[in-house]
Amino acid sequence: MNAFSVEAFAKVNRGLHVLGKRPDGHHEIHTIFQTVELTDTLFFSEGEEGDRTVSLTIEGAELPADESNLILRAAHGLRERFPVRLGARIHLSKRIPVGGGMGGGSSNAAAALRGLSELWKLPVTEDDLHLLAAELGSDVPFFLIGGRARGTGRGEIVEPLPDGPEEWLVLVFPPFSLSTAVVYVALSAPPLTDSPGFSNLCSSDSGGGPDRNDLESAAESLQGGLRRFRLALSDLGATSARLSGSGSTVFGVFGDEESARRAFEGLAGLREETKATMMIVKTVSRAAFARRAMPPTIGQRG
Repeated sequence: MNAFSVEAFAKVNRGLHVLGKRPDGHHEIHTIFQTVELTDTLFFSEGEEGDRTVSLTIEGAELPADESNLILRAAHGLRERFPVRLGARIHLSKRIPVGGGMGGGSSNAAAALRGLSELWKLPVTEDDLHLLAAELGSDVPFFLIGGRARGTGRGEIVEPLPDGPEEWLVLVFPPFSLSTAVVYVALSAPPLTDSPGFSNLCSSDSGGGPDRNDLESAAESLQGGLRRFRLALSDLGATSARLSGSGSTVFGVFGDEESARRAFEGLAGLREETKATMMIVKTVSRAAFARRAMPPTIGQRG
């Protein structure tokens, strides 16, 4: 029986600029994605002969294992487009916080697209996968490539960027989550217009232009404690301290592991007071992402 696992990486947004609300209700954005060393793991195995059911079990988080889950929606999308006659068993071991703005659900969906395509031996192309990914969610296409990339449109148009130098991040997970939809409502972005600033942003360096996240003020209006975490990270030497996506994760960027560990230790009092969870991770290059996030071929399996 074929069986293998793949890792689904988390991301942070090094910058996120909201350009306006589109007529279709989505928001036009320009963002810089970066994968980091925090992963969920998906285990894939074939179903019983003659059983076309795709089953999903989850450990590590209270999440629905029904058709609302992006993993099963990915399976459904593949079955709609390709002649699939087999079932599958999928087990998700969850470590990326839910509702933290680190793309865990989107990353799981991308891992499911690749994993099931390999398990079922489907004749999929990269274009096929990216089209399916964009239908599943704005961040899903990024998790097909990893590393550092620019996201435009609603985030689904992805342009790979050169990997920057390895950096170390202190991640702060507050004891609450934030809804992306609610944060965008709080932002109250104006209608999208043709802005000359957009071309300037897109032609900026690989860091993605000004170091800011336009969703921070909206998220902090909903949860004021987020600003306290950002300022604390800045005071402890972070070269950048930002909200990731729509939150609630806050991260500080450091040039080396020692600096990150000093900051982590400096947050001990705030960590105890607020009951936030914190960890240190490093950035993940596109090559490292490919080695660990892509399913093995038959010849590589035991």
